[in-house]
Amino acid sequence: METESEPYVRLATLRQLHQVVAELNTARSLADTLQTVADGAITGLGFELAAVNLVRPDGDLVVAAVAGSAGAEALMAGRVGSRAAWDRRLSMGERWGDLIFIPHTEGWVLDDDDVPQWHTAGPAPRFPDEWHSMDRLFAPMYTAANGGGELLGVISVDRPRNGRRPGAWGQEALQMYAFQSAIAISNARLRANMQRALVRLEREQQALRASEESFRQAFEYAPSGMAVAEMGGDQHGRLLRTNDALCRLLGRPASGMRRYSFSDLVHPEDIGTLLRTSAEGGRAELRLARRDGTYVWVSLRNSVVADTADGPRFLLTHVEDIEERKRHELQLAHRASHDSLTGLPNSAELRARLGARLCSRPMGSMADAYASSGGPGSDPHTFRADGKEPFEGIDGFEGAPAPFDHHVHLVAPADGPADDGSKGLAVLFCDLDGFKSINDRFGHNTGDAVLIEVARRLTSGVRDGDTVARLGGDEFVVLADGLGTADAQDLAVRLRNAIIPPIRVEGRAVRVGASFGIGWASCGMTAEEVLESADQRMYVEKRSRSKTNRRAAG
Repeated sequence: METESEPYVRLATLRQLHQVVAELNTARSLADTLQTVADGAITGLGFELAAVNLVRPDGDLVVAAVAGSAGAEALMAGRVGSRAAWDRRLSMGERWGDLIFIPHTEGWVLDDDDVPQWHTAGPAPRFPDEWHSMDRLFAPMYTAANGGGELLGVISVDRPRNGRRPGAWGQEALQMYAFQSAIAISNARLRANMQRALVRLEREQQALRASEESFRQAFEYAPSGMAVAEMGGDQHGRLLRTNDALCRLLGRPASGMRRYSFSDLVHPEDIGTLLRTSAEGGRAELRLARRDGTYVWVSLRNSVVADTADGPRFLLTHVEDIEERKRHELQLAHRASHDSLTGLPNSAELRARLGARLCSRPMGSMADAYASSGGPGSDPHTFRADGKEPFEGIDGFEGAPAPFDHHVHLVAPADGPADDGSKGLAVLFCDLDGFKSINDRFGHNTGDAVLIEVARRLTSGVRDGDTVARLGGDEFVVLADGLGTADAQDLAVRLRNAIIPPIRVEGRAVRVGASFGIGWASCGMTAEEVLESADQRMYVEKRSRSKTNRRAAG
């Protein structure tokens, strides 16, 4: 039965709860909000100890704030408990509405898990509702009321000042406080929900006039770029409004920006990415043109807002400068695909470039199969008399790449001393002569300097578009397209002659020679087969040359 003093206790608790909730909404930062949540459980709800466990991006929960005990704060603050351990806690014990109460008779099984805790042993309760030191009470915070939405965190409380388990009113007050705390934490994270503000502004003209200034400041002074564009109609995508951050990023005045849409500013190579980006919740990373003609990498994030329920819709785009991140990604990609010593493409990149030029079927077999099918002539790029595709219905060519797939099939020039005038992709396998003796005699620093200089000389001796790669050790490979047999031989001679001159390292001159093997890439071969062919020819050439003609370190 309710005693005469209980209404006054409830009224006092309600006043305290109102005060701490008001303080939640005045905190300046997320850290202040979290600490205010913990402090409010002490000052407003009558507990002596409280902690706020916040869900991290990886799903685990970190102790973000502790109130009521300096010792507990030193022990727990910043420590992390796994999501699995927390899910176990929230599925145990007694359900008090949205609250989870785990009595000491059940909670002992949690003593050794990885969730930070401060509980200590104590005597058995003297009466049924007495609080035990090993009791646990959790108030989950969700993004929606009544336990809906995603879990934001958990408020842990301990040691009620009256020494009793919370009654119905205390439980209800803690649930209300957890819900209000979830709202405060969400607001601290989001700061201002610009999309909701814009929807509210566009729904009602009166609300638009009342909140225009607040939206203008949030839009104009946002640290990253923002834009509002038309959606639908002849002017779809035209920029209606841009903030100062976007104008500064692109070096364009706001008045000039209104003449453009993002499709006018995007890099030609990224127009497909922009067109594939959906309006509602679409994201894309692409390049936008600055006024000086350069491009900057940005991340676009779209959302759709409406003027009224049935009014026109607009596209709200958030533009974030990701130039530094992209530059870092490109640097990492370059490191993964290039030799760290010489800066040349490495073995993996060489195989990737070579493999991209090859297909699984030799060109000759495709033409022969087509000719035998009754087509007009042997040209695989003409249509058959029966109106079918050139390879349609030919046994063994189901699923074969169509001759119109823009793939340029590689065919090796005729193997022989005479140059028949045909061109192909030459693969020059280079192995340095005398390099090991330089390493052994002068050390690896000198050897590294020689490799760097050889790489420079090889790169200087080829055309733009050719590939010079370091296969490993003192082996290099050159890919040169559009060469005939004589052209490839001439190139090998030029590169060998470029390597032979002395290389000065730390005041001394050293010499290396080079042996070249010329292979040819041809469809129907794998990249490994092409490299192996060039490697074998290099060893044939190395053995055939007189030892007196090889250059060694001097």
